[in-house]
Amino acid sequence: MEWLWPLFEPYVRKNFERRGIEDPDMSDLDAAFLRLVGSSTVTILVQEPWRGSVRFKGLDRLAAAECMDLFRDPEGYLFGRFGGGKYKLNFHEGWNFVATQNFKPEGEPKWTDLPDLGT
Repeated sequence: MEWLWPLFEPYVRKNFERRGIEDPDMSDLDAAFLRLVGSSTVTILVQEPWRGSVRFKGLDRLAAAECMDLFRDPEGYLFGRFGGGKYKLNFHEGWNFVATQNFKPEGEPKWTDLPDLGT
């Protein structure tokens, strides 16, 4: 899960700044980070060719509590469920965008026949 902190850190720090706390200590940051991760959702999208261009097809939307395997090994999780491709993970807290991260596991895609979630 070490890869999540650099993604979430600006959002966590900005929340402290909004409350007037300019320099929170690491224990406060850690607690806020864990709360945020636990209440976040992650949307899994894949880049697909479309009409001479590309678009992002929504594959899944999960509560963070349901995707610990994804957090432990994102490329392994993505490849195991969806095969190879160029993936984008978008993290949200409610309606608020938190961060995004891209992954590109190599291999044959399994996602091509899956419906688009309309994200």
